[in-house]
Amino acid sequence: MTRLKTHIERHVIGRLGWLRAAVLGANDGVLSTSSLIIGVASAQGTPHNILIAGVSGLVAGAMSMAAGEYVSVSSQADSENADLTRERKELHDDPAGELAELTQIYVSRGLNQRLSTEVATSLMAHDPLGAHARDELGLSTATAARPVQAALSSAAAFAVGAIVPVGIALIAPAHLLVASVSIASLVFLAVLGAVGARVGGAAMGIAAVRVTFWGAFAMAVTAGIGALFGTRV
Repeated sequence: MTRLKTHIERHVIGRLGWLRAAVLGANDGVLSTSSLIIGVASAQGTPHNILIAGVSGLVAGAMSMAAGEYVSVSSQADSENADLTRERKELHDDPAGELAELTQIYVSRGLNQRLSTEVATSLMAHDPLGAHARDELGLSTATAARPVQAALSSAAAFAVGAIVPVGIALIAPAHLLVASVSIASLVFLAVLGAVGARVGGAAMGIAAVRVTFWGAFAMAVTAGIGALFGTRV
């Protein structure tokens, strides 16, 4: 007897919520903290002040990322819940109209009228709200807003990214501090961009070049501003 093998597909869309927050947080952690350190160092800041600036940027940035992600994703979750509440009421008040609406969705996607009616009727009998959430509103469990997950991912990723420039600033000689922080941060940004692209199923090379270019640009601007003012912090 022939045995059927189960084919398991692994898609990246289920990772999008935490992946977006983690990549954004880590990039921001490296870039903002290294730029802050480079700016203070270029303004002739003392090693003590440079380290304080870096650690303060790490803590403040992680908290800011967590709060910002939580508020932003909570707003998305509120909108999704409002749509589901409205859809639930419509299903209760006009089930026939909702069945016709779902049927037309399948017709517009290429099914004939008879098959569309059969599919819509079956799905409405099984899980009417789920069917409308997925096919009318475009909502699914894989892409649902998760505020706490996004906040924790962003804060943790920011802290991990920020540790790199802070650690380099702690051990690098004063006359090599700017160069050391810049090089280490750009290398880490390139690796981070490549890893993020790999996990997300995108091209690694393009992502690495993109994040490295903008990282170098931001550091150069910050260093220029620090050198222009040249004030001891």
